[in-house]
Amino acid sequence: MTALYDSHAKKKATNLSINSDLLKKAKELHINISNSLEKTLIELIKEKEMQNWEAQNKTSIKSYNERVSKHGTFSDDIRSF
Repeated sequence: MTALYDSHAKKKATNLSINSDLLKKAKELHINISNSLEKTLIELIKEKEMQNWEAQNKTSIKSYNERVSKHGTFSDDIRSF
């Protein structure tokens, strides 16, 4: 499986706009904002890429499901469950 991103890539400074009270509370609780953002972005990217994959493969998935409904799976005759 291909890596989601280059985890060794150089860090890049950026400007963000964040609710000031949210930022204050995060700092009070010693939350690493950069690390938290990266973790959240990873999850959002995974979710979006899965949605894109499903959309790109929708026709094939539908065709496969129709074939299984009509003819069963290849192992129907040999499986014991």
